[in-house]
Amino acid sequence: MQINVLKLEKDEADLQIDNITVAEVLRVYLNKQDVDFAAWRKEHPSKPIVMKIKSSNVSRSVVDAVNAIKKDCTALVSEIKK
Repeated sequence: MQINVLKLEKDEADLQIDNITVAEVLRVYLNKQDVDFAAWRKEHPSKPIVMKIKSSNVSRSVVDAVNAIKKDCTALVSEIKK
């Protein structure tokens, strides 16, 4: 999986993501938080996904979303192992 930062400002970011599943999971978790906007688009099947995020602090929002994803995945693995 590869993520390229196309644009990064305090309140806005554009990320290029090569995995649609990762983009969708990240979008869902970002939208559960207090972000102004989080969505992705794919202009053509041959082109990569571009995710746009708008928030008061984009870096913090992405870190919080990734941490929440990790926590939920860890809990899921624990439940499966029971």
